[in-house]
Amino acid sequence: MIVLGIESATESVGVALAASDGVLASVEVARGRRHAESTVPCVQFVCERANIELSEVGSIAVDVGPGLFTGMRVGIATAKSLAMALNIPMVPMTSLEVLAAAEATTDDIIVPVVDARKSEVFWAMYRRTHQGLELLHQPTVGSVDDLVSDLMARDQSSVCVGDGAHRYGDDITAGFSCSIGAAVHPSASVLASEAVLRAIRDETVAEQMVEPVYLRQPDAQINWSTREVRS
Repeated sequence: MIVLGIESATESVGVALAASDGVLASVEVARGRRHAESTVPCVQFVCERANIELSEVGSIAVDVGPGLFTGMRVGIATAKSLAMALNIPMVPMTSLEVLAAAEATTDDIIVPVVDARKSEVFWAMYRRTHQGLELLHQPTVGSVDDLVSDLMARDQSSVCVGDGAHRYGDDITAGFSCSIGAAVHPSASVLASEAVLRAIRDETVAEQMVEPVYLRQPDAQINWSTREVRS
């Protein structure tokens, strides 16, 4: 089983090919949110690097967010188009799942924390089991104080990962004693590798079932709604 993973929920675009024996090829490009211009060339690059034809890919994995709205939409649209053209299933994963999957060896509760701007963060909680990641706390958005309250309520040894954990690490650890893991951004290599395991377990969906996970309205929609109320 070969899986193509597309990660575009951050400032960068990442694409990777993985199989049951590991990552075959990967690339990450940071071009200032130019996701639309970068994603397809990245797909072509990893296929050439791994000497793999797209027709050999058995599933498409994609980060469905939360993250940068435009980047997410570009990645999801590209992934769905490829899956439809190749007539293959998809493995959607949230950016929180991808960050949690990067913490492969810990027995602690894994808390991916993504910077949501506006002094808020996205977070969830997972535990690694023999079957994979077990979701303990649904993805949510709120203040750092809200996150600390959830950590205190669970009161278990935890590791926080992600750019939100790094940005607000002092505030988090001041309220609850936990460690800050190394992972900062979701990795296309981790996405593709984790998706291989899920595809083998037949945990795939049809492309029409894949939707972005926002957790919060896009700013443009919020601004438009505010404008309508004022008018």
